[in-house]
Amino acid sequence: MDEQDRRGRLLVGLARSAIMADPGVRPSARAWDEEWLRVAAASFVTLRDAGELRGCIGTVDAHRALGDDVVANAHSAAYRDPRFPPVASHERERLDVEVSVLSPRAPIAAASESALAQALRPGIDGLVIEYEGLRATFLPQVWESLPDPFEFLAELKRKARLPARFWHPDLRVSRYTVEKYR
Repeated sequence: MDEQDRRGRLLVGLARSAIMADPGVRPSARAWDEEWLRVAAASFVTLRDAGELRGCIGTVDAHRALGDDVVANAHSAAYRDPRFPPVASHERERLDVEVSVLSPRAPIAAASESALAQALRPGIDGLVIEYEGLRATFLPQVWESLPDPFEFLAELKRKARLPARFWHPDLRVSRYTVEKYR
């Protein structure tokens, strides 16, 4: 097993342990044995039940140790995603768990929606849009269901509560990539 596989198994195991823990107890910071788990990093944890989304929570910008971020996001994805009821005890074992570790964001300068669409790398880029306090992100995995850049952008804007074809010079866009583990 190579180092990346080992890290992936450990991260998914941490996420699964957080899901199996007491739903009423929020995870607290830990002293991680592995140096790379102590480094500040952003992550998302996605839960699926029979292929259907069951929870997805994460952080876009690193602000705590990767181990703590994964554990907190897994617990929140299972028990605090506002789109779903909390995961019931009988559901926990059957959940598919995916952990995405995000790279730091990089701004994308674009003078128009068309220029932005051309700058995107479908299947590679995760995207964050921000405008006057509104913000939304899509992980790169969303390209699987929205492969057209204009459609991807339209749905991301809707998620941010903006019109689908909204454009303004003050719209800020940044991209990131992920290492994903299942």
